[in-house]
Amino acid sequence: MSVNKVILLGNLGKDPDVRYLDNNRVVANFPLAINEVYTDKKNNHIRQTEWHNIELWDGLAKIAEKYLKKGHTIYLEGKIRTDSWIDKEGVSRSQKKIRGLSFTIINKEKSKNETDTNLPEAKHNESQEELGESFNDDEFNEGELS
Repeated sequence: MSVNKVILLGNLGKDPDVRYLDNNRVVANFPLAINEVYTDKKNNHIRQTEWHNIELWDGLAKIAEKYLKKGHTIYLEGKIRTDSWIDKEGVSRSQKKIRGLSFTIINKEKSKNETDTNLPEAKHNESQEELGESFNDDEFNEGELS
């Protein structure tokens, strides 16, 4: 038995890049910043940001195009995928990404202190009423986008 599940809570680094493909498929890609703040041995506050490449397909990609913007905080569930290819020089390359299967918009407001390198952090004590809509790839219905 094996499990491939990822849960992330972070901030969009840019607006989703959405592409409509020939076979009526849609894909959205965007970077997601996961911020961690800790205190080192010298009592300095250290902020570390881990970036993840997110990929959403079809219905979720259309929802992302319509609702997600740079700086929004989302809760995302998905799985790890690896793309492999041969580059122009004939060298084998690979890249990890997260294929999103569902997401919830947590916060659409940008922090007052936000800069291009400092994205807002999610509030850790938000109540369920403050959370935005949730979207799931399995439950998506084309008619819901109208």
